Amino acid sequence: MSGLRRGAAAIWGRYRTDARFNNRVSLHAALTVNLAYIAMKLAAGIYYRSVWFIALAVYYLLLAVMRLFLISCGPDSGEAEELRRYRLCGFVLLLMNMALAGIVALMVRQDRGFDYPGYLIYAVAFYSFYAVITATINVVRTRRHRSPILSAAKAVSLVAALVSILSLTTALLARFGGEDDPTFRSTMTAAVGGGVCVIVMAMAAYMIKGTKAARGGNFRA
Repeated sequence: MSGLRRGAAAIWGRYRTDARFNNRVSLHAALTVNLAYIAMKLAAGIYYRSVWFIALAVYYLLLAVMRLFLISCGPDSGEAEELRRYRLCGFVLLLMNMALAGIVALMVRQDRGFDYPGYLIYAVAFYSFYAVITATINVVRTRRHRSPILSAAKAVSLVAALVSILSLTTALLARFGGEDDPTFRSTMTAAVGGGVCVIVMAMAAYMIKGTKAARGGNFRA
């Protein structure tokens, strides 16, 4: 038992002092939660025959693939490889953002959104708060470490948080917004969705353009 305690204490000590180990643990934890959320979205999409749920599940699945891509980059990969993956994540986020913009435009045009039946909306709200809190913690934690992999992970967390806010906003509008003011719902959806798309596009462009300056040893994110 004492050996187990020493082992646990050593892992905890490394988690507190080793930024890379800490963030890799956080990446695995975020990936696990992300996969559970994807499974819930897919199940809800199939059960309720909702193309919106399935589209959002696919979006989060792509984010999960990006997290796997970052996790697979070992600690001895070197800065050049980390920068390559950092820039590639920027390109993928830019492409995904185009698809997200199309989804937002379709929601506004059809005055539709993510309508979660029953208590499912509370699970979505819980995940949204979790995503926002996790993204905030990651931003604060990685500011001191100039690591492309950690910065890319921070960007993925921020995107997940922003998309979850968009999903929750449209769900709340559908549940509590009433049916008598479709203009308000479409305006709010366009405002929140447009804001999310602009922020994600700006992050992706920064990741792509910032990689060139980083090759001179001046990486900042």
